[in-house]
Amino acid sequence: MKAIGFRSSLPVSDPASLADIDLPRPDPVGRDILVRIEAISVNPVDTKMRMRPPAEPESWKVLGWDAAGTVEAVGPEATLFAPGDTVFYAGALGRTGTNAELHLVDERIVGKKPASLSFAEAAALPLTAITAWEVLFDRLDIRKAVPGAANALLIIGGAGGVGSITTQLARKLTDITVITTASRPETAEWSRGLGAHHVIDHSKPLSAEIERLGIGQPAFVFSTTNTDQHLIEIAKLIAPQGRFALIDDPASLDVSLFKVKSVSTHWEFMFTRSMFATADIAKQGALLDEVSRRVDAGTLKTTLADIFGTISAENLRRAHALIESGRAKGKIVLAGWPAPGAGWREKVPPECRR
Repeated sequence: MKAIGFRSSLPVSDPASLADIDLPRPDPVGRDILVRIEAISVNPVDTKMRMRPPAEPESWKVLGWDAAGTVEAVGPEATLFAPGDTVFYAGALGRTGTNAELHLVDERIVGKKPASLSFAEAAALPLTAITAWEVLFDRLDIRKAVPGAANALLIIGGAGGVGSITTQLARKLTDITVITTASRPETAEWSRGLGAHHVIDHSKPLSAEIERLGIGQPAFVFSTTNTDQHLIEIAKLIAPQGRFALIDDPASLDVSLFKVKSVSTHWEFMFTRSMFATADIAKQGALLDEVSRRVDAGTLKTTLADIFGTISAENLRRAHALIESGRAKGKIVLAGWPAPGAGWREKVPPECRR
């Protein structure tokens, strides 16, 4: 089967950083299902993992955690899906990724693809939707008010993939005021189009930007990026007894800044349930089914911003480069596979061939 992999950590400008390869067809066991991948989307985790050397340098590492496709086969213990079902999901961090024609995934973290979306539109949603849902309702518990605080949520990095779906979920499922950050006209417009009540400039001091709105101190803050750059400002602007969540990887996190306000701090890592096979692992599949129902009902929409062509190493390198630039908005998707006879093996750089 066709796949895209790497053997060593290289800059994305190097053709060997991601290569078109052939791998054996996998077979499902246990509760796994085998999915024929029709579309994938790219996330910051893909670029971070590409820069981590594989544990076995001589073997191919396949990345990718967002996908939409069709069930090809099911394991002997699988009961939730049958061949021919269309699905979408975000995969598991410790397993072979979705950048392959055929992919194995535990059925409990898989959802039914929204019928109203194409495979490309659906592939944009799973990882970010799970992250956003868990932040809002499992970590921040935003339906529980903070006494005396403005019933408002500040999303730092509102135009990114996670910020885009968080904005929609908060607007459509709660009565909270949604404030997002952006620093470019196009990203500010994108965020407003997804439902943000206010968009502030994260290139300026955030506390002053919030004060300018005149709505009071927000009860909730969700930082999706550059947390270390904004932490002092977050401590200033958040309400006493507020709740703060983050998903990025700051070099350090001085939560003592929050002590005098008794602000609680919540990490969100959407791979936790699959990584540790938690007792509630199936909650992610149920969550995706709920997202699917709401998309088909017209409540939520895809956060697809651009399709970079078919699933190939060349196109995937372009997607990684845009994400690494920090200038992406929404989600980048690759859909379909190069036609048979397109010289797939010839695309493998000589230094990457077996």
